[in-house]
Amino acid sequence: MISYATLGTRDLPRAKAFYDALLGEIGAQRYMDSERFVLWGVQPGKPLLGIALPYDGKPATAGNGTMIALTCKDKAEVDRLYQKALALGGSDEGPAGARSANFYAGYWRDLDGNKLAFVHVG
Repeated sequence: MISYATLGTRDLPRAKAFYDALLGEIGAQRYMDSERFVLWGVQPGKPLLGIALPYDGKPATAGNGTMIALTCKDKAEVDRLYQKALALGGSDEGPAGARSANFYAGYWRDLDGNKLAFVHVG
């Protein structure tokens, strides 16, 4: 159902470096890249994650209550990617761990304060 989700950034080159390093860990590559935005994905036809300079020219802000969750193949991948996000300068919003019997997640914020999660269901 979702084609892509986009997060705002105040510093596109810094955000590109952060997400290249982080999303490269799961085989994502840039599908679209311009002077205003970038979209990454793991394969054609699957949902994409993007970062963009806001088109209205106002500063990017992190939405209160907004979060994007990225699917991982297993709990170990959640742990690894959560730690990678923090090592790249992201901040903790809830350590990787079981949230219920079949839901494992690690919550973090990127360099612009956008909230994301790595999750494994099952």
